Amino acid sequence: MTTVTVLHPGSMGAAVAAQATAAGHEVLWLPEGRSEATRQRAAAAGATAVDTLAEALERSSVVLSVCPPQAAEDVAAEVADHKYSGVYVDANAINPHRMQHIAEAIRPGEAVLDGAIFGPPPSGLRTARLYLAGDEQAVDFVEGLFKDSLLQPRRASGSIGSASALKMAFASYQKAARTLAGVAHALAAAHGVGAELTAEAEVMASNILSDPDYLPSVAARAWRWAPEMEDIAETLRMASLPTEMAEAAAAVLSRWERDKDHYELPVQAVLAHLHGEGEKVGS
Repeated sequence: MTTVTVLHPGSMGAAVAAQATAAGHEVLWLPEGRSEATRQRAAAAGATAVDTLAEALERSSVVLSVCPPQAAEDVAAEVADHKYSGVYVDANAINPHRMQHIAEAIRPGEAVLDGAIFGPPPSGLRTARLYLAGDEQAVDFVEGLFKDSLLQPRRASGSIGSASALKMAFASYQKAARTLAGVAHALAAAHGVGAELTAEAEVMASNILSDPDYLPSVAARAWRWAPEMEDIAETLRMASLPTEMAEAAAAVLSRWERDKDHYELPVQAVLAHLHGEGEKVGS
C-alpha cells in the first residue's frame, strides 16, 4: 500500500482518488477551507481527511495536484515550502512553460512529473488516461499505483512539458469545437434552421482530429475559406452573436494562402506553414 495525497478533490480529483483507493492505496486530503460538496466527494472516494499539509506530506510518497489550472503554481509552492521529498505529479491543464517553471523553479518534490488527464472522471464503465513525463523511475512508480484501474497511465513522448503540451493541443480542438458548436446552434436558431443544422451534422465526418492527412486539402482551399469566414463573422454580428472565433479562423486560414490549390503537399509542410515557415509554393 502506498499513501497518496490528492490536492484538491474536485470532480476529477475525487475520481482519481477513488481509483487509488480501489487499487488498495491510502489517499489523504485536506478539508480545511473546502466546500461541503468537496467533503462529500472526498468521502465517497474513500479519502482520509488530515488536519495539515505537513502531516499529509510526511505520510505520503506521492502528491497528485488536480486543481483549477490557475492555482497550479500556488499549490506547488505550498508543497515546496515543506521541502517535500516524494514524487509530485502536476496533473493540471497548464501550458508547457508553466509546467517547466513548476518543475525547475518551484520544485515541489524530490521528483516532479508532468501529468495530463484525458477523458471524463473515471468511474463505472468510463476510463481516463493519465499521461506522464519526467524521471523514468518516478513514472514507473506512479504507473504502478494505477495498474489495472480505470485511470490508465501512459508515457508522453518527451521530457517535462510534453504531457502538458499534449493536453493543450487536444484541448485547443476539443474545447474550441464545443464552443463553436454553441455559436453555430445559436446562429441557426436565430434563423429558424436549428433542426436542419442538426440533421447536416449527423452525416458529417466526426473523425477530424484523428485524421491529419486531410489537412493539405484544407490548406489548398484556405484562400476560399478565409473570405467565407469573414461572411460568417458578419452573419454572427447581425445576429448579436460573438464574432471573434470566426475572425480568428479567417486569420489562421490566411497563413495557408501560399498553398492555394496545392492538394499534394505533405502534412508536415502545411503544419510548418502555420508557423510561418517554408517558401511560398506557388500561385
